[in-house]
Amino acid sequence: MSRKNYTFTSESVSEGHPDKVCDRISDAVLDAFLAEEPEARVAAETFATTNRVVIGGEVGLSDKSKLNDYLGRIDDIARACIKDIGYEQDEFHHATCEVTNLLHPQSAHIAQGVDAGEDKDEGAGDQGIMFGYATTETDALMPAPIQYAHAILRRLAEVRKDGTEPTLRPDAKSQLSVVYEDGKPIGVSSIVLSTQHESEDQTSDDIRAIVEPYILEVLPEGWVTEDTEWWVNPTGTFVIGGPDGDAGLTGRKIIVDTYGGAAPHGGGAFSGKDPTKVDRSAAYAARYLAKNVVASGMADRCTIQLSYAIGVAKPLSIYADTFGTGQVPDAEIEKAVAQVMDLTPRGIREHLQMNRPIYARTAAYGHFGRQPAADGGFSWEKTDLAEALKKAV
Repeated sequence: MSRKNYTFTSESVSEGHPDKVCDRISDAVLDAFLAEEPEARVAAETFATTNRVVIGGEVGLSDKSKLNDYLGRIDDIARACIKDIGYEQDEFHHATCEVTNLLHPQSAHIAQGVDAGEDKDEGAGDQGIMFGYATTETDALMPAPIQYAHAILRRLAEVRKDGTEPTLRPDAKSQLSVVYEDGKPIGVSSIVLSTQHESEDQTSDDIRAIVEPYILEVLPEGWVTEDTEWWVNPTGTFVIGGPDGDAGLTGRKIIVDTYGGAAPHGGGAFSGKDPTKVDRSAAYAARYLAKNVVASGMADRCTIQLSYAIGVAKPLSIYADTFGTGQVPDAEIEKAVAQVMDLTPRGIREHLQMNRPIYARTAAYGHFGRQPAADGGFSWEKTDLAEALKKAV
């Protein structure tokens, strides 16, 4: 039997964290290619350090004559991302940092495994295992620690950008230790918040005075008590931040991007990858299916695992685990999810309408637990399969 009383901790990082700057640039490059061609192939990686950004990886358009034109736009795309995030530091500024573009055409050997032909369906872009998870502990059907850790940083970014809190800067991290009783989150035992700020004259107490009202605004009423420990900028001064303070790299925050450690992770990063890469699309599909299982009332918690082989269209395996909360056997859920959704790479992309420029917005504050958008963003957060799943079991 699983534990009912415990404390679980998750962390988030802001859009100005060095790794998230890189995720944002990689996903903006992806969006630019998808806007030109929905079937574009992109695997973009970004590295950032003091006043320097390096972008590499592979890209592909069916009309190869357009490729050089789009590669010429990469510099502007990177600078626009850095500007929107808010970096105008002497050692990392959107206007003056050096941008190096090392993107090149996609490998023909990878393409041959993915491309559909007369005698085969489009295959997966790589082998791998992908996990999706959902739980009833928040309205978004996400684990509470990661959901609220994201919400804190998203709120601080809002007041930084709208000028309400002009001394905050882009780089920040949050961490929440959430107390569970009888399997349900009831409070926070500790709050860790480190945020870059304007002046070395600002103390940790000064920063706490700025951020505490927004943290209390975001967390459920009663979760913070006199026993809650606060650790705000615990090392003191945090003026030098972003890629000037620490190097960044695409794909290094995969637990932040998903479930904060509350569920398994297959190990593949998302940002910069077009949806033929099942690292991304199948992980989104697994979340979609797990969320719909929980939304249907068939379980209070659900993990879905999918596995693939490069060049092979159908998933090699489907696994479901409802942790003893299921109203129907897990084996029946496994059969049902395969009935209600085509889980080939093309089937996933078409069902969730993923061949659109909708990815830059996913690069910070989580790929899951977000509101579906009118333009198709976060389509994997819909619960429109719940009824079909119930009928399939």
